[in-house]
Amino acid sequence: MVKIRLARGGAKKRPFYHIIVTDSRNARDGRNIERVGYFNPVATGGEKRLELNTERVEHWIGHGAQMTGKVAGLYKEAQKSADAPAASAA
Repeated sequence: MVKIRLARGGAKKRPFYHIIVTDSRNARDGRNIERVGYFNPVATGGEKRLELNTERVEHWIGHGAQMTGKVAGLYKEAQKSADAPAASAA
């Protein structure tokens, strides 16, 4: 089964996650099909906390991919932040 999940990167005590599309049988940090964004839980200052290509995520969901719980929450957050600038511009 194809999953959309987090792959950990970064240094010790400084996590950084890539949001990837992969086969569920692959290791967490192993081979992936496509990288669709990133999540930086310790972002400070002007650093971006979340970057996600929602169009590609919707493409993969349409093809049967399953999101993990954390990625589903991040996806909702990304959709909200994408709608907020459009609403404030109107």
